[in-house]
Amino acid sequence: MEAKTTSISNTLFSLPLPLTVASLLVFGIVSRLLWNRFRKDLRDIPGPKVAAYTGLWRWLNVRSGQAHKTHIRLHRKYGSLVRIGPNHVSISDPREINHIYGPKSKYIKTGFYHPIQSVMWEGEAVPHLFTTIDPTFHRESKKLLTNAYSPTSLLAYEPSIDECVNLLLYKINGLVSEGKPIDLGSWMSYYTFDVIGQLSFSKMFGFLEKGTDVNGILETIDAVLEYISQCGQIPEMHKFLLGNPLLPGGSMNQIVDFALKAVNEVAGRDIALRKGGKINDSDIESKGDMLTKWYVLNQNGSKYMATKNLVTHLSANVYGGSDTTSIALRSIFYYLGKNTDKMRKLVKEIDDAAASGKLSQPVSFKEANTHLPYLNAVIKEAMRIHPSAGLIYERFVPAGGDTICGKHIAGGTVVRINPWVTQYDAEVFPDPESFIPERWLDSTEEQLKQMEQSFFNFSAGSRTCIGRHIAMIEISKMVPELLRRFDVSLTYPDREWKVRNVWLVKQTGVICNITKRS
Repeated sequence: MEAKTTSISNTLFSLPLPLTVASLLVFGIVSRLLWNRFRKDLRDIPGPKVAAYTGLWRWLNVRSGQAHKTHIRLHRKYGSLVRIGPNHVSISDPREINHIYGPKSKYIKTGFYHPIQSVMWEGEAVPHLFTTIDPTFHRESKKLLTNAYSPTSLLAYEPSIDECVNLLLYKINGLVSEGKPIDLGSWMSYYTFDVIGQLSFSKMFGFLEKGTDVNGILETIDAVLEYISQCGQIPEMHKFLLGNPLLPGGSMNQIVDFALKAVNEVAGRDIALRKGGKINDSDIESKGDMLTKWYVLNQNGSKYMATKNLVTHLSANVYGGSDTTSIALRSIFYYLGKNTDKMRKLVKEIDDAAASGKLSQPVSFKEANTHLPYLNAVIKEAMRIHPSAGLIYERFVPAGGDTICGKHIAGGTVVRINPWVTQYDAEVFPDPESFIPERWLDSTEEQLKQMEQSFFNFSAGSRTCIGRHIAMIEISKMVPELLRRFDVSLTYPDREWKVRNVWLVKQTGVICNITKRS
């Protein structure tokens, strides 16, 4: 055997230098591919054969824009564990959610989040609450930010949200008079972005007023998401692309620039806010927006609210808090339009509550949450059948490895759960492709417990979406207000909308006929 190996070696190195280099390169690639495929801890986990050899399969799958459907299909075929990369395992068992993402979990985020999804500031990738992989930074930052996102604080912002609701209704009313189909999906984006502008800066971006994509912000975010979704599959490439400090930040910096301008404006108001050389907290609270509250922390010298952090958190508000909610709103109107019996049932609930004097104008969040149970079921089901995020919440297995779904997985392996997989589990959600709001009202206590455990739309544990209360308030107020004033139906009820998964699963084609109700 030794003689045979020596013979191969002699033959290889007796070739001309270019052929020797090429042969060594091929040998190295083949060896790496085989090592990937036959890793001891992952080789018996089923999945697409090519995926075990190379991450190229994963990148091509994400590039297709339909990765969420692929993940559902793979788990139905192979079971709770599916190998989707040389070092990547997808998980479908919702019982593992708390284990991997829970408050006591030692699993940390991967390069899919930082630096790829972090904000570039003076050539540095600055993490924010969603992207940071540092547990200490996350914990300390969350302490500073939580108050602004609490239900109590958000309800104090309700008049600001009402302004956006009323402006949306005014604009829709004007379009209705033209008698043409309306792209309601686009208006949902205009609404959610202007709400975030109000809450973050006490200023709408102008989407609703102009009825268009202001300064190309929506187009910019679409491009950013496309980049994140694909480069996130090969994160080591980021440092050569948009993560290269020698390259201009380009369109990714438009929202950062907007946030910085707003910070400078509030700094200009600083003099008016100061009394006796210090910022007066009551004046800050009366202003109310997140920028002003966080600016106080910045001026008080908080280590975790330096100017770069302040700008980054505000930018993340815009990036993360608008599209996710507009996706949910489009899902609500699309599936109500596809299921007209559900639409009639919801409208009747709203009309009955209004006739009983239980709803003000515009509807308050408390009223919607208390008096409109079917509305809440519709919202939950729309988020279940079309989660906003469509890729997998990646985490590294802790050093030393761990047991997942009864199998030991080595430390450093990337494991993931996709909300589309857990929320399409037929054992938990019978007939999962159907829009059935009643399941959230008529199920047994045990069934509801299982459903809630599998509902992964806002992630889980300490990394649960901090802005989830904003989304619920926006949706709960606007939907009933729109439906009590207008009849809404799909212009082309037999057509399917177009969906593309670019980390967020974005839809187009929610075109509606809208008429005034008498």
